[in-house]
Amino acid sequence: MGDPRLAAGDRRGGTLVVCDFDGTVCSVDMCNEILERFAGDWEAIDRSYASGEFGSREAYRRIAPLIAASRSQMLDFVLSEERLDPSFPEFVRFCGERGIGLKIVSDGLDFYIETLLRKHGLACEYYSNRAVFRRDGGIDVEFPEMNEACGRCGTCKRSLLDRFRADYDRILYVGDGYSDLCPARKADLVFAKGILWTRLAPKKQQGLRKYRTFRDVRDFLSKNGFHPAR
Repeated sequence: MGDPRLAAGDRRGGTLVVCDFDGTVCSVDMCNEILERFAGDWEAIDRSYASGEFGSREAYRRIAPLIAASRSQMLDFVLSEERLDPSFPEFVRFCGERGIGLKIVSDGLDFYIETLLRKHGLACEYYSNRAVFRRDGGIDVEFPEMNEACGRCGTCKRSLLDRFRADYDRILYVGDGYSDLCPARKADLVFAKGILWTRLAPKKQQGLRKYRTFRDVRDFLSKNGFHPAR
């Protein structure tokens, strides 16, 4: 787990919103932006990942040695290039006021997630892969939330939703990418865009809704009487 602070309203029972980070909380895929700037010849690895040839854990294993930058260089880049969904801070406040739980689950890296949440003054609990910056300038990636039984994703979002299920009556999922496909099948209601929408919409998954920003999610919750946690 990343930042141990809990979002306001994160109590037992009631509703929990679980959201992806890259392309969702952050409007751009920050991990891909970092690789585009600091890693060489990573696109072929990414294409193999996207085609399902292997999962993100193997992709990280292959890509990490290609990254040529220090932690400070990458953080400077992140702070200059990030595009947080402008309606997300308001959504965090809305959840806190309504007693709705909020957690971030990401197959990205902790160092930029924590930095961007801190930059925008957001106290959100998050789960992600962990970047380890070595003294020799290299980077390793650790997977504190992996699922040994599966072995594909670095952060097993499906397992996390299973864990959260014991504490909440209803789980809503918000996402946009490949790593969101598994957890979306476990949620009671799914807000999707991008790849997640194009993959799920043809299957007519029950409880699937298209969204653009977190304002759409907030408006839905507000209009449909989602109640505070007990």
